[in-house]
Amino acid sequence: MKLGFSAIALAALLGLSLSMTALAQQQQPTVPDAPAPQAPKPFSGLNGPITPGKGDGDEQTQAGASSSSSSTVQQQSFTPASEPVKDTVQTAAPVIPAAGEGVDGEFKITTNVTAVEVPVTVKDTKGKLVAGLTYRDFKVFENDKRQPISFFTTDAFPLSVAFVIDQSLTSDVMSKVNDSLGAIQGALTPFDEVAVFTYNNGAQERTAFTGAQSTRLPAVLALAKVTGSDMLVPINGGPLSSACSVTQNGNCADPNLQSGGSTGGGGWTPIPKEVHTLNDAILAAAKELSTRPKGRRRIVYVISDGKEYGSKAKYDEVRKYLLTNKTAVFGTLVGDSARLGEGYISHIHLPFTMYDNLLAKYILTTGGEPDFERGVDGIEKSYAKIAEEARTQYTLVYYTHQPMIDGKFRKIDVRVDRPGMDVVAKQGYYPSGQDVK
Repeated sequence: MKLGFSAIALAALLGLSLSMTALAQQQQPTVPDAPAPQAPKPFSGLNGPITPGKGDGDEQTQAGASSSSSSTVQQQSFTPASEPVKDTVQTAAPVIPAAGEGVDGEFKITTNVTAVEVPVTVKDTKGKLVAGLTYRDFKVFENDKRQPISFFTTDAFPLSVAFVIDQSLTSDVMSKVNDSLGAIQGALTPFDEVAVFTYNNGAQERTAFTGAQSTRLPAVLALAKVTGSDMLVPINGGPLSSACSVTQNGNCADPNLQSGGSTGGGGWTPIPKEVHTLNDAILAAAKELSTRPKGRRRIVYVISDGKEYGSKAKYDEVRKYLLTNKTAVFGTLVGDSARLGEGYISHIHLPFTMYDNLLAKYILTTGGEPDFERGVDGIEKSYAKIAEEARTQYTLVYYTHQPMIDGKFRKIDVRVDRPGMDVVAKQGYYPSGQDVK
């Protein structure tokens, strides 16, 4: 009996175990087999650079998407290029030198462009210099066309200054100028150089360029001092006339004093005009400055009342020479030209009259700065003031693509994108072979 019960119990246990195993197999999900690896298909029909998300640049086609949440996959179609894209820039094959005859050999790379240098002074409404501007604040236009700035610096330049002293001033004004000449050297640095010119009836070079702090400069300036001229009352008739010192009833008392006998031959004695050869003096100074090396600021500094008469050189000729050779004219105007507003009134010239202030026109067109002073103290301070403005200008350089040397004037307009700024720069230039890079 015991053996029968054990066999029955063992059989029940085995049946229960088999039923549980079958139940577990029924509840376990079926795991699918892993996909077989597939070799990538080769690219074909590519005709341009591959851009992520855009292929090689050909038009992409997409299947229409339904309103349901499911969407179709974008498919890209490639069209083989029938002809290569034509290069519109490289139209001819470049020069290919033989091995060993590259840039170091006879072959040279030349780019024919003209570099235009534009010194710029910026002041506020109170006449104070404005510092801290960047190239982003400036816009340069040549013949009303915007030009990109290729070089920009605020570094101070050493000065090459040709001082031009007017010796045709009246004695009272000349005395003030003489007393102020000793302050010229104090306005300059050891890196600057100075030449001295004087003019009355013709220009005279007192010294070629010498160091601004040399002992030669004070000696030359001392020799440049003169007494000036005294204005006399013009007389062209009457008893004080040079034609007939003594008259009687309108006729010469002594017929032997002049041709024509007692009648005097009629007419008036012409009054000689004052000679102020400003044009010749500026041209002589500009010629000397044209010999100075690059990297220096070329300045003609004139101390004068601005009057001009009797020069061999014409204003337009001198102006062209200045603008061709990157030379600016600065000046301290004295005498009658130092009056308030004289710089504006003198822009108008009446026919058959002397140019009252031709110096102001030179300063305006070349981008210089004027100073109007009447006293010795003001004249002395003007030297340091103008030297500082000339030294600390902003320097802009751009490359023009106009013909290199055609002799035509190119207008320049410099603007600053800030309100209340007064921009001083030259009004234009003439191209020169020196500027071809």
